[in-house]
Amino acid sequence: MAYSYTKHQEDALDAVQSAVCKALEAHESIKNADAIKTWFYRILINECLMIIKKRKKFPLAADAAEQEEVAYFEKEYEQGNELEQELDKLDLDVQGIIKLRYFEEMSLKEISGITGLNRNTVKTKLYRGLKQLKEDIQEAGLWADYRI
Repeated sequence: MAYSYTKHQEDALDAVQSAVCKALEAHESIKNADAIKTWFYRILINECLMIIKKRKKFPLAADAAEQEEVAYFEKEYEQGNELEQELDKLDLDVQGIIKLRYFEEMSLKEISGITGLNRNTVKTKLYRGLKQLKEDIQEAGLWADYRI
């Protein structure tokens, strides 16, 4: 999940490490043991968003070390995946909802808890995002490859 947000191995690992540290520091504040998964995902997504904001604020110069970096790929993730590229064009909050729903297979209730949005708002953003994704895929001529 962190890698799908940050698109960089080191940033994803940093986000996971920070999220785990914050979760361990605040684990006593959890009142409902059933909400741990939702609570942790919320911490992780917030960490990813902070890293993305920092990256936009202070863009790194392309140096030799970055050019020599070996690409990191999650299992089942293909570089140059057109669907992933079209998904990246959507707003970050819509991307997050779609990724949580279809990549992490979470329910709308869980996504609502993670994002802090009303369940109906989550549903609306999900369906509008899917509609936009479908239109983008059709415009890109990829409709034969994907059926949404």
